[in-house]
Amino acid sequence: MKNTHAYSWILVVTAAISLNYTSAKEPDLTQTAPETLSAEKMWSLGRLSDAVISPNGEIAVVSVTQYDAQSNATLTDLWRIPVAGGAAEPLTSDPAAEKNPRFSPNGRYLAFVAQRDDDEAPQLYVLPMTGGEARRLTDIPTGVEAPRWFNDGDRIAFVSSIWPDLVRWEDQAARLEERKEPKMTARVWDKAPISYWDHFLDDRQPHIFWTDLNGREPTAVTRLSGFHLPKTSYSDTSYDISPDGDEITFVADVDLSGVDPNLDLIATASCGCKPAVRLTADNPADDDTPRYSPDGRWLAYSAQSLKGFYADRRRLKLHSRTLNRDSIDLSLDWDRSVGEPIWRADSTALFSTIDDAATQRVYRFDLQRPGKPAPITQQSSFGSLSIAKIPGPAPTAVALRQSFSEPPTLVRLDLRSGRSEALSSFNDAALSTVKMGAVESVNYAGSGEHPVQMWVIYPPGFDPQKKYPLFLLLHGGPHNAIQDAVQWRWNAQVFASWGYVVAWHNFHGSSGFGQSFADSINPDWVSKPYEDTLRAAQYFAAKDFIDPERMVAGGGSYGGFLASTLLGRPHPFKALIAHAAVYNLYTQIGADYGGEKARFFEFWQRPQEFARYSPHTQAANFNTPTLVIHGQNDLRVPVNHGFELFNTLQKRGVESKLIYYPDENHWILSPQNSIFWYQTVRDWIERFAPPEVP
Repeated sequence: MKNTHAYSWILVVTAAISLNYTSAKEPDLTQTAPETLSAEKMWSLGRLSDAVISPNGEIAVVSVTQYDAQSNATLTDLWRIPVAGGAAEPLTSDPAAEKNPRFSPNGRYLAFVAQRDDDEAPQLYVLPMTGGEARRLTDIPTGVEAPRWFNDGDRIAFVSSIWPDLVRWEDQAARLEERKEPKMTARVWDKAPISYWDHFLDDRQPHIFWTDLNGREPTAVTRLSGFHLPKTSYSDTSYDISPDGDEITFVADVDLSGVDPNLDLIATASCGCKPAVRLTADNPADDDTPRYSPDGRWLAYSAQSLKGFYADRRRLKLHSRTLNRDSIDLSLDWDRSVGEPIWRADSTALFSTIDDAATQRVYRFDLQRPGKPAPITQQSSFGSLSIAKIPGPAPTAVALRQSFSEPPTLVRLDLRSGRSEALSSFNDAALSTVKMGAVESVNYAGSGEHPVQMWVIYPPGFDPQKKYPLFLLLHGGPHNAIQDAVQWRWNAQVFASWGYVVAWHNFHGSSGFGQSFADSINPDWVSKPYEDTLRAAQYFAAKDFIDPERMVAGGGSYGGFLASTLLGRPHPFKALIAHAAVYNLYTQIGADYGGEKARFFEFWQRPQEFARYSPHTQAANFNTPTLVIHGQNDLRVPVNHGFELFNTLQKRGVESKLIYYPDENHWILSPQNSIFWYQTVRDWIERFAPPEVP
């Protein structure tokens, strides 16, 4: 039976989004008093992702997700927008979420993945761009993910996680049915890893298949190759198809022990009928994101050199398919990490979005100028870059632009000047009466007098003559810098709307500031970030507009680790927030990556040094009121950390509160839970650092 309530809500949301495009007038701010960005308002915004451009550069398609915060309902549809400018049109309106939109090379079809109607698992659909309904191409019990087109415009590759000992799809379906509601529920592993983020791994393997527009029986490409895509994480960036369609190169974890991962590039025939070739066997560190050049001469990919360091610099390399020689390094001594490489149609250059000094910038890499990538964008952050197949020095491109004050917006991007022009206005009406706080990037002297970049978000209507409390945010990772972008889970503009000066410092270890800066905190995760945090507080304490007696701090994941570290050491904060906090490094070995070999040493090899880095060993010094938040389904930082921290605080007699989510993972993802999270955080920090002092 159809869900009529879901369909009614779809009509309301679709109408609301359409209204954003039919209004050509500027919003009349005189009729409505400006408001600030609340958590509820944030959840009313459309969230754009996965932008793609048609091969001729005329049409862009973007995925838009809308939430109904009252019911926790989610609607994700695909929208079509002319790149020259014009009204957006919905391509889909099914209650099922559509994802991974991909244009066929001739632009006639759009492939996507969805689980519609009676689909037991996500399937592959194609939609004719000239009009008509989407047609399902697959009926695969183990589901479909990560589609990519062959250049012939008829065949489409995809990934499905299968049991390799079963050949027939009927047998795959039968095993799924057997395991759906088993009488015996034990799970058995004899090799790590056993989990990833919020789910446990089974004995299935992700393999590549392909079908055609007639929905032919899928051809298995990698099943007999001896390799498969990584079980933990893969996408359509994990493989590519040669221009002639004869070869597919994919990423595989070649480690057989389960504790020493090594991603390599594997090339195999698309027919699945020839032996596979390991292309990067000489590199013990990870290789990723393979991309064939349009002329077929090169295979571009990213390569790291330090094994066991996830934030190691990723170099852009080229493997020659016509010459028998080593790979060419286009990065050389350039001290940034390349993202997914995208070829220009004439095969003379590549583009990539780069984590660069707290901003996601677009860069160009010319084959004739190794080591000298050229930045194209400067302000705002750009992602989901998609480039038309039109030859020329500056082909048409679209991307998603965002900042602390602008949610992801589809833009047309000039790849010569870096100028961008908004194409979408999904959130314009909702934000027309919202007053955002000013955002500033500053630098201060951190540990060792090294400059540390920090974002400062001022409360709306900021008056430098007044005294404000400080909310210092501690980012996760630790090697994940905070960029000029919207953070839905820790939204600085929402915090600033409560009357706080909000700051986010990219302490030592943060990505985007060079290899030595990122690696400077290993293996000691404590000393430099802790000192950087104290110095950030000192920076603000010296400002006339900050009340040093009203400063609070908090963070999640590694940010929770840093909050727990502050608990046991001298600091100026009146209260702390520890969300998904790594509190006890000894029990963190139970995390999803806990089976991997440590880069430097294991706890039994240097027990005294290891203990020095674990926050729980400083519990005798705990005396700061702390809000502890954790989700049951968090397998990256298992829930015991939250319970251990809270129980320790209670036994120490420290004022504390535990918020436990039985249905959330490392992040708080549902609207109602998130709104409660924001309100609880607000109540906590206002209690110890009120925005107004009587």
